[in-house]
Amino acid sequence: MMIVFRGIEDISEDFRGSFVTIGNFDGVHLSHQFICTKLVAEAKEAGAKSLVITFEPHPKMILHPAIRPFYLITTLEEKLKALGKCGVDGVLVIPFTMEYSRVTAEQFVHEFLGQKLAIQKIIVGHDYAFGRGKQGNSDYLISCGREMGFAVEVVDAFKVGNDIISSTLVRNLILKGHVKAATTLLGRYYNVAGIVVSGKGRGAGLGFPTANIEPEKELLPPAGIYAAFVDVEGKRYQAALNIGEKPTFGDYSFTFEIYLLDFAGDLRGKRLNTRFVEKLRDIIKFDSPERLKQQIAVDVEKAKSILLEEIRKNIKKN
Repeated sequence: MMIVFRGIEDISEDFRGSFVTIGNFDGVHLSHQFICTKLVAEAKEAGAKSLVITFEPHPKMILHPAIRPFYLITTLEEKLKALGKCGVDGVLVIPFTMEYSRVTAEQFVHEFLGQKLAIQKIIVGHDYAFGRGKQGNSDYLISCGREMGFAVEVVDAFKVGNDIISSTLVRNLILKGHVKAATTLLGRYYNVAGIVVSGKGRGAGLGFPTANIEPEKELLPPAGIYAAFVDVEGKRYQAALNIGEKPTFGDYSFTFEIYLLDFAGDLRGKRLNTRFVEKLRDIIKFDSPERLKQQIAVDVEKAKSILLEEIRKNIKKN
C-alpha cells in the first residue's frame, strides 16, 4: 500500500536508501508511468523502497500567480491515485512556497537526497531541472552522484508515434478538443468532476434532461458536443455532453451540461466525474428548438455508438 508523506519531516526511517524520482507529474501520463514503473522494478530488485517526490501546489502557481488560468491536468488526489497504480511504495508531497522556491539545487541534493534520504539511485526525465533558478539538471545530478555515491539514470524522451509525450502536449490536445488523442497519451480518459447545480430546464423541455455542473478544473476542452462516460456514486453511465453556449436560445453564457443515457432521477447536489471520449461536433445555431431537438437525437445515437465500441475495446483489453 502506497504511503503519502505530506512534508520532508514526515518521511519515515525505512525510506532511507530509497530509489527516487522527482517531478511535478501533472497528468501522470505514459512517460511518467514509464519512469515510475521502472523505478518500482529497480527498487524491488535492489530490495529498496521506491519514492516519488512531487510538489503541491504546482510551482508555477506560486512563482507566476498572475498567469491564469492554471491548466492542470490532474488534481493532487488524482495524481496520487495514478501514482499508486504504478505500484510505488511512497510519495512525498513537498508543500511549495516562496520560501521553498529559494532552496538551491545544492541544498536539495546534499541536505535532502544525501543526508536525509541517503538515496541509492535517482531516475529523472531527460529535461528535468530543479532548485532555485532551475540550477539543477541531469548533469549536475550525475556529478553529485559520483561525489556522494548514488546512481543517476536519465530517461530519454518517451514517444507515441512521432510525438514526445509531455504534460504541455496533453494540455494543448485537450484545449483543442482532441480528447481522443489525449486519452492515448494519458493512458486513460481525461476527466473533469463537479457538483450538479440547477439549470434553466431547456434540456428537459426538449426531451433530453441534462445535469449542469460547475467544473472543478480550469483545463476544459473547447465548446462543442462530446461523447463521455460519467461516474455517479460508483456507477458509470454513457453520456452526451455539451460545453459552451446556447446560440439557438440566444444564450451565450458558459454551460457544462451532461445528458446521461438510460438514467432517470434527480442529480442535483451530486458530484459527477466526466471522462471525455471523443468530440462529436462544434456548437451550431439552429433555426428552431425543434431542429435542435432533432440534432440532439442524432448526437445521442452517435455518442451511444462510440461509447459501446469503447466498452467493447476495454473488455477485450481486460
